[in-house]
Amino acid sequence: MPYFNYKGFFTREHVRSLINALILLALAVIFQFYASAYVERTPGNSVADLFLSILPVLNLNFIIVEGALAAIAFSVILILAKPRYLLFTLKAAAIFIATRAVFIAVTHIGIYPGQVGPDPTGIFDGLYTGLGLEAGFFFSGHTGLTFLMALIFWDEKFWRYAYLVMSAIFGIAVLFAHVHYTIDVLAAPYMAYGIFKMSQYFFTEDYKLIES
Repeated sequence: MPYFNYKGFFTREHVRSLINALILLALAVIFQFYASAYVERTPGNSVADLFLSILPVLNLNFIIVEGALAAIAFSVILILAKPRYLLFTLKAAAIFIATRAVFIAVTHIGIYPGQVGPDPTGIFDGLYTGLGLEAGFFFSGHTGLTFLMALIFWDEKFWRYAYLVMSAIFGIAVLFAHVHYTIDVLAAPYMAYGIFKMSQYFFTEDYKLIES
């Protein structure tokens, strides 16, 4: 299906589904905001990590911050350009955000020593922290959300590999910056796959648009 093909998309059923998707996404973002604020108010203790104890600490904020924001903006443009992906992607992303919010709220692990966090004086860093993207550890949103996008675009080879490469780059970057524990990164693809299958089950009609 070509880009920007909205012919026949704005049926009553699709518009209703789009409204539901936006509401679900907004609720998930609000949930994440409060979960992040809760985590910041009640920090836990750091734990030992075999790989982080070996890896050198690198400042990779340009990947973790600007790269994450760029990936979000790029993904929004992509699903708008491919409307058959729009409904399912919005709902799957909402489930991902809400699920991660639950996990970070119940997992009180402290910052690993030597973490390179966002620059509080940076414009993009301020936006990044304002959205609550830096709060919480398990599981890695950088790695998981891009892997989820790879699963959604699996039948389109170019975008599948593009998102898999992004997921790998983000995973490596957050480990070298020590902003995530190893288990956060390793578990993210499994969590993303489970969320993807759950979304397929709950949003079957929206997924059928992708397969059409």
